[in-house]
Amino acid sequence: MYSFMGGGLFCAIIGNILIVVSTATDYWMQYRLSGSYAHQGLWRYCMANKCYMQTASIAYWNATRAFMILSGMACFAGIMAGILSFAHFSAFERFSRSFAAGIMLFISTLFVLLAMAIYTGVTLSFLGKRFGDWRFSWSYILGWVAMLMTFFAGDRIPHRLLFKATLCSSVYFCNLGSSFSEWNTLS
Repeated sequence: MYSFMGGGLFCAIIGNILIVVSTATDYWMQYRLSGSYAHQGLWRYCMANKCYMQTASIAYWNATRAFMILSGMACFAGIMAGILSFAHFSAFERFSRSFAAGIMLFISTLFVLLAMAIYTGVTLSFLGKRFGDWRFSWSYILGWVAMLMTFFAGDRIPHRLLFKATLCSSVYFCNLGSSFSEWNTLS
């Protein structure tokens, strides 16, 4: 069971790193403008080897930024809950912390999905028509990879909860209030 949780935490940590890198870097889109290449991210755009802050408050950029930041925070909270699920505190049940970690990582996945969908939709419908020679770049791709990593992390961490539910359905004397040390002796 711990290997599932460890694998989930590994995916979550990699996913959180990818969310931060994707959000902070300036290579979401590359295009050709006035004969030279330019690229832009969520915070800056760069043309002719000079970068400028995006000062315009455009709704889709703000929404994408907000969802990426919320995703990073939810992923970090999921990582912390996942780490705490390894600890043996008598005041808490381990299953509730691993379940909370899984929920936080799925929320992080939802936020990344929303951010990427908003950016993709606006880019394809508006910016793609404005610039003839353009493409999505590596920061954008890292955002999609981060979404997959947080999804698989959220899928892996709560397996202890699923194991306990399966054991409860097959064992006649299931008591949900019992401590996990009793459950570990049964497996």
